[in-house]
Amino acid sequence: MTNDVYVAGVGMVPFVKPGANAPYPVMAEQAARDALADAGIGYDHVQQAYAGYVYGDSTSGQKALYRLGMHGIPIFNVNNNCATGSTALFLARQAIASGAVECALVLGFEHMLPGALGVVFDDRPSPFEDFDRQADALVGMAELPLALRYFGGAGLAHMRKHGTPLQAFAAIRAKASRHAAQNPLALLRKELTTGDVMAAPVLWPEVMTRLMACPPTCGAAAALLVSEGYAKCHGLSRAVRIRAQAMTTDRPEALTSGDMMQVVGYGMSREAAQMVYEQAGVGPHDLDAVELHDCFAHNELISYEALGLCGEGKAAAFIAAGDNTYGGRVVTNPSGGLLSKGHPLGATGLAQCYELTHQLRGTAEARQVERARLALAHNLGLGGACVVTLYEAMH
Repeated sequence: MTNDVYVAGVGMVPFVKPGANAPYPVMAEQAARDALADAGIGYDHVQQAYAGYVYGDSTSGQKALYRLGMHGIPIFNVNNNCATGSTALFLARQAIASGAVECALVLGFEHMLPGALGVVFDDRPSPFEDFDRQADALVGMAELPLALRYFGGAGLAHMRKHGTPLQAFAAIRAKASRHAAQNPLALLRKELTTGDVMAAPVLWPEVMTRLMACPPTCGAAAALLVSEGYAKCHGLSRAVRIRAQAMTTDRPEALTSGDMMQVVGYGMSREAAQMVYEQAGVGPHDLDAVELHDCFAHNELISYEALGLCGEGKAAAFIAAGDNTYGGRVVTNPSGGLLSKGHPLGATGLAQCYELTHQLRGTAEARQVERARLALAHNLGLGGACVVTLYEAMH
């Protein structure tokens, strides 16, 4: 048997550009304190803590959490590329569901540098070298930054396979900007048109403009997870439950299919989503809101199909019909997503949790999705890992 797991509290600091941020322990402490205050409980009640970050030395989680107190509890430092925050959430949820603990704090943070992502340790084999060989064979363009080449290549594969126009990716970025304009915690809040996105500087001719890529960002977010029994005993909120969750890693097709969409995790996303739908006994048509991993507009588009929000090859029509925003079939990235809200790698999965918790509580203010009951989070990391989480409103 497994225990139900509830999101009792969430916290998040505004995401900012590198150089405008406070040091990572300060950002992380504030997000954690906000989550605890939101839950109405002190750090002394936390039985385990999970700290997610990609760019930082070992035990940075302790450095951040010791500012809240030094209680001798287990603190786990988690690094799983861009899926780090949701991986930490997965571990904490698993610990509570199994009965190992009843109250766990999950924290994600990132203190990033300006510019494109790159390999930090160049004196040893890269975890991407097998994926790089696939990218070399399928798209070339080795002069491009790693993530841009991978996700741009995946978008190009979709364009070639389904005739997807470049304007579809631009429309996704314009939609993200409209959503972020209503989010005070988002980094980029200026509204853009599809034309603005198309007119931005070109990063890859006929494949990507600069505005189709998410910016490097610094920030932190946190969530307090509890069991049902603990919530009842301590009078904590049970308004939002984690109804289902799955984590996947790559299968051989990522390196053998000759498909850049598989290289960037389409298969992982599809499998994790299907597992979640089966666990919960629901389908994608039941979702009210989705926070998905739009590190590039190209990945948002292919994720629509991987998550079952529309049929294979139907993403462009899904976008053109307005089915990815308010008034349509399902509101995708009401926060503004990574494209506009920002993408501090370790914090992203927890920022998704923050957004969807407020949506399901009915406290998302100007960006509220009307009568939101079921919400899905999709967090992807190259190399690779994918976590899909289904949240449910219980009030």
